[in-house]
Amino acid sequence: MTYGHIFQAWRDNTPAWPAYTRHSFVQGLGDGTLPRAAFLHYLKQDYVFLIHFSRAWALAITKADTVEEMRLAAGTVNGLINEEIALHIKTCAAAGIDEATLFATQERQENLAYTRYVLDAGHSGDLLDLLAALAPCVMGYGEIGAHLATSKTSDTYAEWINTYASAEYQQVCHDVGMLIDGAVARRIGGTANASPRWANLQGRFAMATQLEVGFWDMGLDP
Repeated sequence: MTYGHIFQAWRDNTPAWPAYTRHSFVQGLGDGTLPRAAFLHYLKQDYVFLIHFSRAWALAITKADTVEEMRLAAGTVNGLINEEIALHIKTCAAAGIDEATLFATQERQENLAYTRYVLDAGHSGDLLDLLAALAPCVMGYGEIGAHLATSKTSDTYAEWINTYASAEYQQVCHDVGMLIDGAVARRIGGTANASPRWANLQGRFAMATQLEVGFWDMGLDP
């Protein structure tokens, strides 16, 4: 399933993308060698991340120019709060960590840097600035899930992998890709890479990708 041509262009021009999607944390999810303590530490931090990420997607609704843009952004907020966060709650509950404890998790610096970067992109810029900062997380997890579903050698983290490889999540990635394509065409035209804004948007995407790499690094250091 395609994630959209604008995303593909940003991805292909971001040297750090393989460091993110093929990170040793990701490899550990696939072969089952990731320590359980590291995985639970990551889930706690990612729960807090998703709270802020949901706020950023809610901000996208206010930055939208059309009802369709609003609808797609609202659908993503719903998926984050009612589906993706639910996986974290379920997995952590099985390890004796309740949601109140998750919500009270102290943010690591890497987490804070990433979430505030995304929110700042939205507050200081327009919908395109925000989408460029949001895209690596949404699309990267879809790519990671799809890859691990066909290459994993262990079922230890199969539930996590299957969540992001699922048809439902892949549809989210497709919808967000179409949202980005439409938003770019609407605001800067069909030859977006010739726009003075293109380098800035590419830079935002690349920075968010670097922050994703840092998030995985943090996950390996509980």
